[in-house]
Amino acid sequence: MTVDTPYEILIVGAGIFGVSTAYHLSLQTPQPRILLLDRSPAPPLPAASTDLNKIIRADYTNPLYMALGFEAIEAWQSHPCFQAAGVHHPTGWICMDEKDSKTAIRVRENFHRAGHDDCVVDMTEEEVRQAWGGLLQQTDCSPFGSYYFNPSAGWADAGKALQILTHEAVQRGVRFKTGEARRITRDNGGSLGVKTADGTVYRADKVVLATGAWTSQLMSSIEDELELPDVNRVERQITAAGVCVSHFRLTPAEQERYAQLPVFVYGGQGEVIPPTADGILKFTTASSFTNTIQTASGHEISVPVQDQLTVPQKLQERHLNEIRPRLPELLNEGRRRPEWYRLCWDAISPSQHPLITRHPDPRLANLYLAVGGSFHSYKFLPTIGRYVVNVLQGVSNGPEKDEAWAWKTIQPDEKGVHEKLIPSTEFRELV
Repeated sequence: MTVDTPYEILIVGAGIFGVSTAYHLSLQTPQPRILLLDRSPAPPLPAASTDLNKIIRADYTNPLYMALGFEAIEAWQSHPCFQAAGVHHPTGWICMDEKDSKTAIRVRENFHRAGHDDCVVDMTEEEVRQAWGGLLQQTDCSPFGSYYFNPSAGWADAGKALQILTHEAVQRGVRFKTGEARRITRDNGGSLGVKTADGTVYRADKVVLATGAWTSQLMSSIEDELELPDVNRVERQITAAGVCVSHFRLTPAEQERYAQLPVFVYGGQGEVIPPTADGILKFTTASSFTNTIQTASGHEISVPVQDQLTVPQKLQERHLNEIRPRLPELLNEGRRRPEWYRLCWDAISPSQHPLITRHPDPRLANLYLAVGGSFHSYKFLPTIGRYVVNVLQGVSNGPEKDEAWAWKTIQPDEKGVHEKLIPSTEFRELV
């Protein structure tokens, strides 16, 4: 066993929470001794934060996240490294809202209260069909009762932006090492560390788990060792959930045409994100699932499946049925198949609030969690680390954020900020 030089802060996981935290710590004077650890070089292996592209928007039914969304948009627009790389694409988005849904009404009310009425441009169905070169002419609009365009929304090159901010943090003095974290360690004096697959133990005064959907798997051994009751295990706070996404490679002519499309929000059922520079058009859905296993100690935890690029035929067909009504012309009424599928995994909480907090057990007092992206937190890459740093330093983020991001003894009785994505199926049922 090799024991690495102790650090002041060890961040496990180089996704959005981990990288943003490392970056904002690197801005401190004096800068603490920081190690950012991930299983692969930046950007890390497939995870929610390294998807092809991610939506950047402030359209939320929860005023807290609307404010955070606008804060993030400003950062995407003004951060020099993002500006230089051109990773932010402010295409706007067209949002279709189901006839029986109050979501659009609540979003509009929040925009109005925040003084952002310019973010809602009402459109009729016919205007939607005629706009953007008629790309949505054949879209099935039967489930929807209202439509609005928000010019402030857009998307970002996800993996590229994450890699850029990682590089910025490293340039400022953050150490980056590769190693697959296998377990949390605790010595006789209560000092915490992380042991990797090659036997190396990394120790630090404070350990931050920014491990997303892999958090329960990493925590289970220390939870067993300390005999934590189920109510105090991280699985009660967040669940590893997966969604299927598909990617279609466009011809040059198709790419030129579909480049006119804004982010296309098909109600609560998912989105279509405009094509990338190399002609990949991505479809997402809101049908999520869990992969529950039983540990050696008999506890049930949710974990990602190992192979994220092999999608069962049953799930492929369900996915195609869900996305076909959006762009039936492009999909050739279902006869066209995706270039590739992917299972995208994230940690999701019941209310879709992230978990940004110190662990409540006094024996794990130096363990912090920054997890629970809940499939909507990528947009906060340039900003969320500032709030994690405050938690590390014992500084309040304000009553609203502190309560929303705290360890929950009782889950809040509220509508989630991305409620359609709560998992309802086990992955084995789709195989």
